[in-house]
Amino acid sequence: MPTTTNKDYYATLDVKKTATAEEIRKAFRKLARRYHPDVNPGDKRAEEKFKEISEANDVLSDEKKRKVYDQLGFYSDQVDPAQAEAYARQQQAGGRHTVDFDGFDFSGFGGAGGHQPAGGGNPSTWGSFKDIFSGIFTGANGEQQAGGPQSGTDLEYQATVDFWTAIRGGQARIQVNRMDGCPTCHGRASTGGSMRCPECDGSGQVTQMGGRMKFTIPCPRCHGTGKTADRCPTCHGEGAVHSTEVVEFRIKAGTRDGQRIRLQGKGNAGVNGGATGDLYLIVRTGSHLVFQREGDDIHLSVPVTVAEASLGAKVDVPTIDGRAQLKIPPGTQNGQKLRMRERGVESATHPGQRGDQIVTVEVVVPHLQDERSREIMRELAKLNNQDPRVRLFDKV
Repeated sequence: MPTTTNKDYYATLDVKKTATAEEIRKAFRKLARRYHPDVNPGDKRAEEKFKEISEANDVLSDEKKRKVYDQLGFYSDQVDPAQAEAYARQQQAGGRHTVDFDGFDFSGFGGAGGHQPAGGGNPSTWGSFKDIFSGIFTGANGEQQAGGPQSGTDLEYQATVDFWTAIRGGQARIQVNRMDGCPTCHGRASTGGSMRCPECDGSGQVTQMGGRMKFTIPCPRCHGTGKTADRCPTCHGEGAVHSTEVVEFRIKAGTRDGQRIRLQGKGNAGVNGGATGDLYLIVRTGSHLVFQREGDDIHLSVPVTVAEASLGAKVDVPTIDGRAQLKIPPGTQNGQKLRMRERGVESATHPGQRGDQIVTVEVVVPHLQDERSREIMRELAKLNNQDPRVRLFDKV
């Protein structure tokens, strides 16, 4: 495949660089009507010209592609607009990133327009092209100031608290493994001394080759300064050391399972004066033998006798606040749910509001121990001889 130089797409379409999208569209349609293969059957020159104007229109009619082309002088799918813009800023500012594109075969990366070849091309070739441009155009190394402040990362832990602490609130503790500021270098990662960078031999720049492309970038080790600092012997140049800390935190009354708590400044330490990260705790609430919590509501089952369910009664039931009376309406059925309003958990997000307590009635059938009891039960059956299974058979 022949080596190509950067193509002037504006000249191909005979428009100015300041042309609007509508002007580009009209210019392409005019030239397409003139050089279309259907209009020029068997004319190879017309066919090649049509391919050129189609390629130019494909790039210039797309806002993102045109932006990359304007900043680099060519277009490739392997370079995104942000990378191209960063490279253009560096060139305008007199940056030290220099790239020699002379004689570089861009068609190997998907044709002059930068598209991947229909046959797939050489993935390792255009993949490395993307990697090269990611390193050059983002300015990841060149723009970073050596020794600049770096913020610490955030941490996330799950913290389990018992049932009552989640409901009533209180203090809790958790052991956290985190990066703390180095006591020797105080987060500076070095002892203050410096030496010539062995990577670039003090020049601050390194030259790399990518296929037929040669480029110079700031030294990734010294960040272009030509000097490297002596690493702190305690933290080995990290600026922070591993530590274990017991962190105390407050649980609000009504905290729900899965609720997230942020503890500012309790994450990993920053380096060179960078801010410390935060610690995020995902609360997991413990269970209870009697109460079951769903949101701000409390659920429990309460056994009642046949007489209480039949005739109605007032029975004592447990709540999270202590004993309370529950009214059992006459004719209450087994499994029926009764609501005790505002006997649930106080809301952590809406102060003054409380959930309810939902009581599921369990009717307990007695074991008859004597003949007198059995006689009374038989008499009761005669007086109340309704068949509870009638409706069941009606549905069959």
